[in-house]
Amino acid sequence: MSEIKPVKRAKHLMDPNNPRPSVRKDAMHVSHVQKWVMSVLAVTTILHLVVGLVLAAAMVEDDRLDAQIGLLVIAGIFGVISVAVGRAIHQRSLVTPWLLLGPIPALIGAWFILA
Repeated sequence: MSEIKPVKRAKHLMDPNNPRPSVRKDAMHVSHVQKWVMSVLAVTTILHLVVGLVLAAAMVEDDRLDAQIGLLVIAGIFGVISVAVGRAIHQRSLVTPWLLLGPIPALIGAWFILA
């Protein structure tokens, strides 16, 4: 009797009985992408609030130095909160040197307003 030999397919063709895996090695998981999108949205939204507070401090009359300083301090606190929120979304430690980036917009605003 003659044996039936299986048909060999060329390597570039798909074998329906043995499909190739479709996942790439460097592909990001959906949850990882969701964390990045959420952290970017949260940080930029809070930083918009910080810039608004700095602009509000710039609009306050010059004889109300206490109000200007108060708004700048609040802006600095919210800047630190924005960095902490970004770190919390990625489930990283909240105590980090990155928190020093938070008050930078308020410090720049203070330099323009108070100088």
